[in-house]
Amino acid sequence: MNGSSNAETGKGRMFLSFVYDILEVFVSALIVVAIIFTFFFRTAGVDGPSMNDTLQNEDRLIMYNFWYTPQRGDIVIVNRYQEGDTKIDKPLIKRVIGMAGDTVKVTEDTVYVNGKALDEPYVNYPNSPYGFEVTVPEGQVFVMGDHRNCSNDSRQLGCFSIENIMGKALWRIFPTDKCGTVY
Repeated sequence: MNGSSNAETGKGRMFLSFVYDILEVFVSALIVVAIIFTFFFRTAGVDGPSMNDTLQNEDRLIMYNFWYTPQRGDIVIVNRYQEGDTKIDKPLIKRVIGMAGDTVKVTEDTVYVNGKALDEPYVNYPNSPYGFEVTVPEGQVFVMGDHRNCSNDSRQLGCFSIENIMGKALWRIFPTDKCGTVY
């Protein structure tokens, strides 16, 4: 009887050891994912049609935010901006058009940066409002939505501080049938 009891005890310990190992792997994986999504990547959601046809309302994106410096053409997530006298903490997803020192001019059908027309195949809508020109201040960027006639962007809100850029949109993860790199 004693031999049978020792065998059962041994099997019980092996099972508990197996369960402990599985839990250890699971918890370790969760910690690694938490660190990655805290310091390197984050998720953001598109709210509204201002980036149509590139991005659609309710798309979910993964953005990169570790040591990121904005570049012209990047799709970025901006947080903390001023709309009139009101401070807004709601993220905006827009495309970087102008960098510090650039002169941006918006006409009805073309955007010029430093006198050169931008090639923007992703824009299918007129530039409304237009007749706008600005030189981007140091430490800031000029951003616009791809759906120009319904985008609340630098034309209305002014240039955005680089400090308030949360990161660059890299991948669309939802809806699943449109998963992939964001351009």
